[in-house]
Amino acid sequence: MTTPTLLGKTALVTGGARRIGGEIALTLAAAGADLALTYRRSRAEAEEAVGLIEGLGRRALAVECDVRSELSVRAAVAAAVAFHGRLDLLVNNAAVFASAPLEQITLDEWDALFATNTRGPFLVAREALPHLRAAQGRIINIGSLGGMRAWAGHAHYCASKAALHMLTRAMAKAFAPEVSVNCVAPGWIEMEAESGAEAAARFAGKTPLGRNGSAADIAQTVLFFAAGPSFVTGQILAVDGGLGLS
Repeated sequence: MTTPTLLGKTALVTGGARRIGGEIALTLAAAGADLALTYRRSRAEAEEAVGLIEGLGRRALAVECDVRSELSVRAAVAAAVAFHGRLDLLVNNAAVFASAPLEQITLDEWDALFATNTRGPFLVAREALPHLRAAQGRIINIGSLGGMRAWAGHAHYCASKAALHMLTRAMAKAFAPEVSVNCVAPGWIEMEAESGAEAAARFAGKTPLGRNGSAADIAQTVLFFAAGPSFVTGQILAVDGGLGLS
């Protein structure tokens, strides 16, 4: 069982209704945090997540938000702060993934990846910053091993996550000393039945630890940055079982 190290704290998790974001939200709640989570289309999953969090004895709020929109982000952060009265932790998890040959990527496809994966975290962090500074809080961005390694079939995704990694470092300097900022960079994470058994086996075979990652692996790393030493900032931590070494 997770030790309740975040009692009295409030966290905002973007894209926190399902998948990795949902696991992050539940892990933070199990550690004692009250939650606000954003969703864009997954209303039913968000309401279910709120019920699960409340079942852990924590307060929770689901807020519809398009992280690409300044007005939507502003309203979501305001709703979270109004509901909980404070904000201690921001997890920028909302993201999109896409595949395409580099020479075939359209301008709209390129811009769409950056709008969510890079502009979104910037907008949410900027809006949340006054509240995080008041609470001596923390920001955790969810990057990707693709932001460290070049994946030829995912150039726009890799570029957007590499930009988020650099944004993490810039935020760490700009928001100090009140707010620490770090980044978790997942490798191959198995999500329900979204990837075929053949691909899963191939990536597990490339990974020194002999398996693919889980949403829980990422959530526990987020918890480390959320509850661990506040002297840690500006770090990009790959959680990939050693896949990046291959």
